[in-house]
Amino acid sequence: MPSFDIVSKVDPQVLDNAVNVTKKEVTNRFDFKDSPVKIELNKKDSKIDLEAESDMKVKQIIDVLISRSMKQGLDPLAFDISKEPYPSGKVTKMEVPVRNGLKQEDAKKVVKLIKDSGLKVQVQIMDDLVRVTAKKIDDLQAVIKLCGEASLGIALQYINMRS
Repeated sequence: MPSFDIVSKVDPQVLDNAVNVTKKEVTNRFDFKDSPVKIELNKKDSKIDLEAESDMKVKQIIDVLISRSMKQGLDPLAFDISKEPYPSGKVTKMEVPVRNGLKQEDAKKVVKLIKDSGLKVQVQIMDDLVRVTAKKIDDLQAVIKLCGEASLGIALQYINMRS
């Protein structure tokens, strides 16, 4: 039976490239001349530490990071920018966690969406992925389209398509 997996993963190399391109662009920008800026990727904790002299500059760095990440092929929903920047001495800091892996509650949202659609597919949660199985590949493609159009607030990828 045809099947595929729904996951939410960020390729660490692509993320590293996006952060490096962001660093390069920010250091070359005129409005960041002679201002303390720090952009560091913490691969172990899967988060990006940002530091600049004002709240506005931190938000500009985030805009550059998201636009450069999109050009690298990363979904902007992979970044959790819900936290506000906070002042720390003379600089303003912000931690941007990178969502990696499908959490249990997010997997349940995906399963509920698929089951409510009425498509003839079987859905099961397996650790940090959701496996979708059907008799026809057309049903699987309908699931991919359904998940792509739904605004779940998470970045989804579709892997391991088997027929």
